[in-house]
Amino acid sequence: MPWMPLVLVSSDAFERHLTPPGHPERPERAHVFDAVATAWRAGGGEVRAPRPATIAELAAVHDRDHLERIAGTSGRAAMLDPDTFTSPESYQLARLAAGATLVGVDHAMAGGGPALVLVRPPGHHAERDKAMGFCLFNNAAVAAAYGRAKGASRVAVVDIDVHHGNGTQQIFEDDPAVLYVSTHQYPCYPGTGAVTEVGLGEGRGRTVNVPIEPGAGDDDYTQVLAEVVVPVLTAFAADLVILSVGYDAHVQDPLAQMQVTTAGYRAMLATLRATAEAVSGGRLVVVTEGGYDLPALGACLDATVEVLAAPAGSAAPAASAAAPRASGPGIRGREAVAAALAVQRPFWPLV
Repeated sequence: MPWMPLVLVSSDAFERHLTPPGHPERPERAHVFDAVATAWRAGGGEVRAPRPATIAELAAVHDRDHLERIAGTSGRAAMLDPDTFTSPESYQLARLAAGATLVGVDHAMAGGGPALVLVRPPGHHAERDKAMGFCLFNNAAVAAAYGRAKGASRVAVVDIDVHHGNGTQQIFEDDPAVLYVSTHQYPCYPGTGAVTEVGLGEGRGRTVNVPIEPGAGDDDYTQVLAEVVVPVLTAFAADLVILSVGYDAHVQDPLAQMQVTTAGYRAMLATLRATAEAVSGGRLVVVTEGGYDLPALGACLDATVEVLAAPAGSAAPAASAAAPRASGPGIRGREAVAAALAVQRPFWPLV
């Protein structure tokens, strides 16, 4: 397959979504995004401006009442729950964040190569009718529904944030055309994502949860991807792959207890990009979720850019042999794989 150029979708407007002092999802995260986009542009790469998602595009995954509640916060600060806040421009910025993913989908669906979408507020906790977990609208879900409308018969959303994407799962849990796969620390916020949650009705088997105990490192995640995520993703054969990428499984992140290194993230992204090349012709959109240690976030985003910008077919770099592994090599990964396969084999007999 010929090399296809990476496009970034970014805007400094995301700095204007304000949260209370001390909140982990703070405007400085957008400064990191801006630095990554500026460096990419300075090196000759393309950075596209986002557009706001329309009400109809948001309504494909959110109830009208929810859209009206968030719109009602326009021009003021509001606390939606103990973790989730708006500021005067947050409604418009949340629409812009969701719409940014659609710019990425347009690029990927046109065969232009992968897209990296740098946005806040994040999205994967937002349910059909509720904002929560720092999230107002579900960016990845809006992108998945838009991809379907643009001709993708099957869409896969792979979520490697350290927290379970309860919103994305809820929105698509009865839809056989959307695969949702999540690796996440368990137990952890929001408390969902048990291995037995496999979807509802016609969507049974299209939700694949791989909960992992705290303390997992690079080797654990490598095993989970190799033995569960990649086989399921390959069998599903999506026309479009969307990655909800939170960098909060990093060893330096303050909100969880995982031990993944920057090299581990590089390896995960390389594996998932290679799988998207094989199953979807490279139609891949990566959208940011969590990641709250600023230096780790910047380093991981730099690694993500390097992986997505490399010529198609490049070998996946190995995770660092010096990665910290509080559990011992692979113990948590082996347990997570065994539990997930025991539940999922009736739906995916080849895994």
